[in-house]
Amino acid sequence: MEGVSSLDEPLKKLLGGATAKVMAEHLDLHTVGDLLHHYPRRYEERGKLTALTDLPLDEHVTVVAQVADARVLTFNNGRGKRLEVTLTDGTGRLQLVFFGHGVHKPHKELLPGRQAMFAGKVSVFNRKMQLAHPTYQLLDASDADEATEAVDAFAGRLLPIYPACKQLDSWRIAKAVDAVLPSARDAVDPLPASLREGRGFTPLPEALLKVHRPQTRADIEDARARLKWDEAFVLQVALARRRYADTQLPAAARRPVADGLLDAFDATLPFTLTEGQEKVSKEIFDDLATEHPMHRLLQGEVGSGKTMVALRAMLAVVDAGGQAAMLAPTEVLAQQHHRSITEMMGELAEGGMLGGSDRGTKVVLLTGSMGMAARRQALLDLVTGEAGIVIGTHALIEDKVRFHDLGLVVVDEQHRFGVEQRDALRSKGKQPPHLLVMTATPIPRTVAMTVFGDLETSVLDQLPAGRSPIASHVVPAKDKPHFLARAWERVREEVGNGHQAYVVCPRIGDDAEEAGGKEGAKAKAKKAASEEDAEKRPPLAVLEIADELRKGPLAGLRVEVLHGRMHPDEKDDVMRRFAAGEVDVLVATTVIEVGVNVPNATAMVIMDADRFGVSQLHQLRGRVGRGSAPGLCLLVSEAHEASPARARLSAVAATLDGFELSRIDLEQRREGDVLGQAQSGVRSSLRMLTVIDDEEVIAAAREEAVAIVAADPELEHLPELRTVLAALLDKEREEYLDKG
Repeated sequence: MEGVSSLDEPLKKLLGGATAKVMAEHLDLHTVGDLLHHYPRRYEERGKLTALTDLPLDEHVTVVAQVADARVLTFNNGRGKRLEVTLTDGTGRLQLVFFGHGVHKPHKELLPGRQAMFAGKVSVFNRKMQLAHPTYQLLDASDADEATEAVDAFAGRLLPIYPACKQLDSWRIAKAVDAVLPSARDAVDPLPASLREGRGFTPLPEALLKVHRPQTRADIEDARARLKWDEAFVLQVALARRRYADTQLPAAARRPVADGLLDAFDATLPFTLTEGQEKVSKEIFDDLATEHPMHRLLQGEVGSGKTMVALRAMLAVVDAGGQAAMLAPTEVLAQQHHRSITEMMGELAEGGMLGGSDRGTKVVLLTGSMGMAARRQALLDLVTGEAGIVIGTHALIEDKVRFHDLGLVVVDEQHRFGVEQRDALRSKGKQPPHLLVMTATPIPRTVAMTVFGDLETSVLDQLPAGRSPIASHVVPAKDKPHFLARAWERVREEVGNGHQAYVVCPRIGDDAEEAGGKEGAKAKAKKAASEEDAEKRPPLAVLEIADELRKGPLAGLRVEVLHGRMHPDEKDDVMRRFAAGEVDVLVATTVIEVGVNVPNATAMVIMDADRFGVSQLHQLRGRVGRGSAPGLCLLVSEAHEASPARARLSAVAATLDGFELSRIDLEQRREGDVLGQAQSGVRSSLRMLTVIDDEEVIAAAREEAVAIVAADPELEHLPELRTVLAALLDKEREEYLDKG
């Protein structure tokens, strides 16, 4: 097909090496097709100005505005010069600042009354929003210079503003798009003709033309509606085919037996299961009883009892003569699951052979850092079937690991596992094992349909009895330093009452570049003193904070650190002592984010909380209030009161509902990372679709996709759709290999 080829042309053929290199490195755009799918983020009407009042902090923005005034100031006894320009747009004002030799050109060009496009990163200085050293392009220069041409080059009055980066402004991206736009004619249309006509969609080449160079707002609507559908539909077809392929696989049905291990375990439980746990367990047992592999996603808030549900499923499989494996993303977590599962099972975890009369089984741990002897014994227990349950890290996927009869795989925190890793595990069974994926990150329905679209979903949404509420507060460290002092007093009070606390920091703090000695520090301080850098400081670090706390506000308490670069044994030792109550305050990075369970820990202070995402804060907070005493979470931040970062923190403090927060989280993120690193490949294909707003599109596309795949699983009658799908899946595979 000659059509595909022109979109596969490398950009350097059309744009020149330097621009193509920046596009590849900073925007991940490599071919003509990539650039055609790099859509404008929004459009400005020439002569109509952007609202300067709602600029996002720390983001690279492009604004169209008018110069109100400009003045050159000197500092450092006249040795330094800076140009301050005030922009206005009728709603608000924005300060621009240029330093040193960069002052001359803008001083000549940015005269009051002139209009221009400005691009730069928004920061706050002296409580005012500013752009330091922005690039700009004049829109109303009097002489017929390049700026006028640039403006005339845009058809119509709508200026597309592209997602840009520091190295490449929106208007230079627009110029590059002009160069590749003629190739849009060759775009392969993935939608079956009947579907396209039935829904009245614009043909694809026309949609691409309209999205980049719209004449009217209606053009934009048309193009977006069409391009959103393509993304949702192609993705849903890929997922529908994966689900279809899974239903064609054989699996051994695993039905629990009466008076087996599961019944013995249930008899020892000191509490009854919640309604939610009963309901979800039934869904799982129904799946396990079929001849096709179960593929289920189990979503549950931190502490909703997912592990209990998963353990009962594992015991049912052992009863049915199979083995169950639980996969955790980190060693700390694998060890923790091993500990809590052996504790929950008591003597049932010390069984002899499978099916032995004592009804117990062996529960083994398998991680990368285990000693050789222990590892050899664990591998032996797996291959003979002596061990009914194994808990481990990625080490379980290695070629050396052999099972007697693997019946069920439970994956904890799926967002850290790609599809290929699931496949590797699958190949360990005589037949594909059943699969249960657990996540504590609440996922809105649309994201579940998109990222985990090949899994059926179960949700645990009630907390077990005995869980305590968590009070959360924002501590504005900059505006009200005495609030921070009070936070440390609260930690002392909790410890005084026999409880424990976490202090979480974004960074470890022993990076090579930080350890540059005093000279390095001096030079850095001098550099930071330049006004531009005054607002930037590195995120707070575990080692520094632990040191300050030991010497200052928490002197006399037992303060320990935990972070990812410690030796696994050391980490395990600190965690064990914290769990045993021998440590009062644990200063840690987010290694404690998932699965750490110390019911006696009641307080958490999160430093630089604005540097974490909403769902991450929610996960961290879930570490306290796990016992009968109420939990307290303090979000410490120096963020400006009016900033989006503070709004995020207030949202987290205001609700404990993870699903509500996950919606807020999605609304606040940018298109590119809506799905986080949720799964290999999926992210790359979503450009126009915002998962949060387009629920109807995704749901409708899913229905169409299911119908098409059911009628024609190999897509024999839809060659164009097959071509587009192959390109998407190639990209997915290639991304997965890159992540390796």
